[in-house]
Amino acid sequence: MTTRAVERSDEEWLAKLGENRFRILRRAGTEPAFTGEYWNTETPGTYVCAGCETPLFTSTQKFHSGCGWPSFFDELPGGVVETRTDRSYGMVRVEIVCKACGGHLGHVFEDGPAPTGLRYCVNSASVVLKPT
Repeated sequence: MTTRAVERSDEEWLAKLGENRFRILRRAGTEPAFTGEYWNTETPGTYVCAGCETPLFTSTQKFHSGCGWPSFFDELPGGVVETRTDRSYGMVRVEIVCKACGGHLGHVFEDGPAPTGLRYCVNSASVVLKPT
């Protein structure tokens, strides 16, 4: 098991996050496309992990992908996001999680814009926007 900078019991996570965020961050759930708080926002700021407040993405890395979830072409420096293979639902995808707490953020795909060619597809419930 990976040792994380932020560790809590399921009961502590549920009390902190509430049912919907717990389902997404701690149980790798998702929200329906075009329903999350940040899928279409253009507010400048930093997106932090809803579980542990680790800064993950900035609004300057965000782009409109048309997929219905907030999309970013890169993460913040320092390896704040980890990837792992996700074989759920009969697909093979690359899951992204917060390195500090292990919270499920979404998935990363290789169909994003320059300069990285990546699309970090993130559940709005996995992050909180801290406006600048």
